[in-house]
Amino acid sequence: MDFEKVLPLIIKDFEEARVQYAVIGGFALGALGIMRSTMDLDFLINADDVGKVAKVMKRYDYTCVHKTENVSQYLAGSKLFGEIDFIHAFRAISLSMLARARQVSFFSGALSLAVVCPEDIIGLKVQALANDEGRIVHEYADIEEIAAHCRGNLDWKLIKEYFYLFKKEKEFKRLQKKYGKTH
Repeated sequence: MDFEKVLPLIIKDFEEARVQYAVIGGFALGALGIMRSTMDLDFLINADDVGKVAKVMKRYDYTCVHKTENVSQYLAGSKLFGEIDFIHAFRAISLSMLARARQVSFFSGALSLAVVCPEDIIGLKVQALANDEGRIVHEYADIEEIAAHCRGNLDWKLIKEYFYLFKKEKEFKRLQKKYGKTH
């Protein structure tokens, strides 16, 4: 996928359609300054905007290859446009993630994108590893990298909520002891 060509087109249309979105996944890690190779885009969108997103994606020759209440996945006819995955926010916790998202400049300031905050990236990764035990090593590595990179600037109360929601109390305590406040 050519992010520099694809993102301005899609984001312009999202903004015109008033789609509430935030970048998540590997591209969001890059916004934090954590480099990770990624071949696709991942977004959190307001579930009320799923229809608007479908229209935008169709405009750029994407086909919806998977859709549930929680997610939708689009694949383009061209490698240039690649694959884009969407998580549908409809619960209070994910809608709060959208509300906390902040604008980040990309491509030498040529584009501004809403990106979830570091704590919410951690929360999504805790959910991913709770849903698929095979992802534990990968997701914990990313969580530790975020915690190390953002050391001293994280809302540990919010991070604790995510870990406890998925019954990962021991893992939270270990992470906070290593990277956060100890009191």
